[in-house]
Amino acid sequence: MGAATAGAVAALAYGAHRLVSRVEVAGSSMAPTLLPGDRLLVVRCPMLMASWPAPGEVVAVRDPRHRARVLVKRVRSVDRARGTVEVLGDDPSASTDSRAFGPVPRTLVVGRAVYRYAPPGRVGRGPW
Repeated sequence: MGAATAGAVAALAYGAHRLVSRVEVAGSSMAPTLLPGDRLLVVRCPMLMASWPAPGEVVAVRDPRHRARVLVKRVRSVDRARGTVEVLGDDPSASTDSRAFGPVPRTLVVGRAVYRYAPPGRVGRGPW
């Protein structure tokens, strides 16, 4: 492999890393759709979010109370005028979501969940 090809491969790998994230579902807030231990590929949004996430889509979002923590939730509604997204878990009794912390700024949406890659028996493409 020549230097130019190696450089192109490195650039592609770097670009892919910036566009796709891996997220593990930690709690039962999205049960029965997603279970603890499910691992998801999330298409990151900064450049791709010219279109807002639609109600019903599953997204990864930074917890507005602890921004290092990433939550997996379903979009309930969007308010473009205010620049916010309301997110809810599928199991309200087990979910900390917009009912607790309100709508989140669009800038905290990490991306859309598009594929469950683990565990092996649950592999598959969204939407869920």
